[in-house]
Amino acid sequence: MSPVGRRGGWRPREESPGKPKCFSLHLGILPLTVFLLVFFGYGFLSQRSQKSRDPGAVTSVDVGELDVREAAALSRMVYAQPKTLTPSREDVLVLTPWLAPIIWEGTFNIDILNEQFRLQNTTIGLTVFAIKKYVVFLKLFLETAEQHFMDVSMHRMEMISDFSERRFLQEVDYLVCADVDMKFQDHVGVEILSALFGTLHPGFYKSSRGSFTYERRPKSQAYIPRDEGDFYYAGGFFGGSVVEVHRLTKACHQAMVEDKANGIEAVWHDESYLNKYLLYHKPTKVLSPEYVWDQQLLGWPSIMKKLRYVAVPKNHQAIRNR
Repeated sequence: MSPVGRRGGWRPREESPGKPKCFSLHLGILPLTVFLLVFFGYGFLSQRSQKSRDPGAVTSVDVGELDVREAAALSRMVYAQPKTLTPSREDVLVLTPWLAPIIWEGTFNIDILNEQFRLQNTTIGLTVFAIKKYVVFLKLFLETAEQHFMDVSMHRMEMISDFSERRFLQEVDYLVCADVDMKFQDHVGVEILSALFGTLHPGFYKSSRGSFTYERRPKSQAYIPRDEGDFYYAGGFFGGSVVEVHRLTKACHQAMVEDKANGIEAVWHDESYLNKYLLYHKPTKVLSPEYVWDQQLLGWPSIMKKLRYVAVPKNHQAIRNR
């Protein structure tokens, strides 16, 4: 997504013609890269380098391997007792009607969550896509991801679905799909993990469903009627278990293929199909706009206690015309 020419300040990036190819990426040397998978282990105690079986397609960087003895150890934790009659936040919605939590700062204890996922020895895959000049954002993305993430396209639905089936099911527990023209500005941790999660779009988190920019043409597979809709989800940050992400991306890709055969392209491309899928396959966790934000266009409202994953200022015309 690119924060230009969109109600609420956001617009999906333009896709490159033809099917993008996959290239490996090495930290410190940044060739033209279309697709990148970064593995993040959880509970790092030892470091090892994990080499891809298909080095021409996906590159993985150092991951952590949890010591088996450590997994059996239960840490004593001291924290304030939760109070059943005192809500964590009174200024925002923290639970959907289908009982999925909405993640805002102040609604979770990261230390408790860290311990839970440490015991599960969880590994997370982070996918990003860089088209044409968007490769210039990779260095900043990787640097800020190393600092803040887990403490360390029209084609992307097809590619994520394909690689989920071929590799990710054997290599990671969770998959996080993110836009590259962003940077991690604050902590993003295991609080986001769930079977299937989406992120509230920063331009529409206060809007009624009638003003959502869903695909409104009934002939499109992304069509959503005006009297339906829970939230408008951002296409730049979603994920979940590999099984659920595979189902999502496969369904979105198949819908795109059917629309293309009928000469239709959804109004906001992959984001439109994502919203259709999440409407009828409810996410088990919803992330607040803290996890996708554009401070340059939207400022920093008091309701946002933290801005975690934010847009990078850019010359949109120069990026797209290369």
